[in-house]
This record gives sequence, structure tokens and C-alpha cells, in this order.
Amino acid sequence: MIRRASSPYRPLIALACLSLIPLAPGTARAASELGIITGGERGTYYQFGLNLQRLGKQTNVDLSVATSKGSIENVFAVYQKPNTQLGIVQSDVLAFVARVQSDPVLKRIAKKTKMVFPLYNEEIHLLGRKGITDFDDLTDRRVAIGREGSGTYLTARLLFKVSDVVPKEMVLIDTDEALAALKAGRIDAMFYVAGYPVKLLTEGVTDADGLALIPITNKSITEFYPRADIPAATYPWQPQVLNTVAVKAVMISFDFRRKDCDIIGQFAQAISTNLSWLVKNGHPKWKSVDLDAPLKGWEQYDCVAKYMRKPGGQPAAALKPAGSNPVMDAIRDMLNE
Repeated sequence: MIRRASSPYRPLIALACLSLIPLAPGTARAASELGIITGGERGTYYQFGLNLQRLGKQTNVDLSVATSKGSIENVFAVYQKPNTQLGIVQSDVLAFVARVQSDPVLKRIAKKTKMVFPLYNEEIHLLGRKGITDFDDLTDRRVAIGREGSGTYLTARLLFKVSDVVPKEMVLIDTDEALAALKAGRIDAMFYVAGYPVKLLTEGVTDADGLALIPITNKSITEFYPRADIPAATYPWQPQVLNTVAVKAVMISFDFRRKDCDIIGQFAQAISTNLSWLVKNGHPKWKSVDLDAPLKGWEQYDCVAKYMRKPGGQPAAALKPAGSNPVMDAIRDMLNE
């Protein structure tokens, strides 16, 4: 069943009401155990989680990897679930949560959510029928924007907001269902925000489907989101380079009474020390990870920072100051602040 989109702010307002499975009573957790919430099984977040799980086995950390519907669920899970200390989210979702000041739970989440590391750019994949030539051509089309509560959903809504492009219908279905609907002709295009290569598009699309990645070069969008390219032949059916935009994927934790502080700091140190191993043995997107990349407005968790110091007590390379954050500016404009 296809559902129509409602208010773009609804998932954030409803964030505090998400139903998440609690830890079973009496469950004991060893000091070396951590949990990370990621995304769908065919998305890049989940693959990163599995890579970190392998690293954990080599560094005496038992890391459990949970799937999810996306970034909005992940922000709340890290806040609410006692056995989920880490999560991967989109930077524009983090920025949006920080700007919502009307709900006390969201204010607490924004205040206590801390960055562990910036990770990589997530390219915005816009897949559609070959007759659609660019983002502006989505006017009066039926477009799948991800399931409500996902990072793809929020990003797609922001793209339409800043561009003033108005589709005929924004369809709220997840990526697997969206791809099936696109192939069947029930929708015209679909969004998927994830670092390339995306397993769903590698395994689920062929030349025979008559689909193509659609450029996102709208000037209003590129003023707020950084430009990015998906190289030619990233997918077997994609012969040319694609011009699009991206958001940053970020690993977060929640500062709750210093619980798990040292475990998280030690695991972050292991990630930094073994980044070359992750590049060699993990998802291709590890090659573009810069653990020192600036992300204005998000403070690195001090439990992490103290383990990132160089020998002799000096801090590791500090995050470089960044200029104006265009995503934050876009969200501020959207909220008319």
C-alpha cells in the first residue's frame, strides 16, 4: 500500500514516541560489550557496522550490530536504549534535531548527543525512468522519498523545500519497496541517501530495467548541500559520471552519566589506530573517511577526545574550524528563524 506524505516535521516531533525494545530484565553486560545501530541490511551504514564488528573481535570488543529504519530512529535509540551506545546518522538529521526547541525530550537529545567521528559523504541517489533528465523534472511526478522516520525521508523533504520543486506525490515507502514500485511503473523516481556503491542498486538494477540515476544540480540545492560525483561504472548499468549532492555520515554517542565512557573511548582509539585495516578490508567508502574532518556545531565526545591524544599528553590533530554550515542555514531558513 502506498501512503502519502504528511508534515515534514512529523517524524522529529514523534521521535520521543518511537517504540524501541528494552533490555531484558536481569541481563548482564560485560565491560567489553558495545552496540551500534546502523540502517537497512543492504545499506552502507550496516556494512560499516559489520566492518567495525570484525575490528572489535580483534581488539577485544564484542560489538553487536542492529539494523534500523534510518537516522531518525538511530538518534533516539542511542538516547533511549541502554545497550546501544553508538549510532550512525546523517548530519542534516542531527542539525534538524538541534534546531527543534519546542519539545523537551528533543532538547535533551540535542544537548547530550555527541559526535564520535565524522565518517564519509553520503551521496544522494535519485533513481528514475530514463525520460527524467534532472531534479527539476520531478515536478508533477510521483516520487518515493523513503519511509517516514528515515534519513532519506528528511533529506528528500529538505531538497524539495529549498528547491521549490513540487512533485505530484511524495510516496512513503522503504527503498526495497520503492525499487519494486519503480520497476512496475507505479512511481516515477525514488531517493536513496547512502554512500556509493549501494548494494541495493548494484544487485537490484540491470540495464533491462530502463532506469537511470538522475543528476541533482539545482542551484538552490547546491547552495546548501555540497556537490558530489558518483563515478562512471560505479554500478554496471551506469556508464557516465553522475553529478549530485551529499550529506555527511556521522558516528554518534550519548553522554549519559559517563556510563561506558572508557569503553567508547578505547574503541574509538582502536578505530583510529586501525583505519588502514578498515580501508583495506572494509566497505569501499572507508577510503574516503577523514576522522578529523570538521563538522561545525557538533562537539566530539570528550570520552573519545581523551583517547585520541598523542604520546606525551598532547591532543591529536584538532578538528579544523569550519565556515558557515550550509545545511544548518537551510534548516534555519526552513524553520523561518
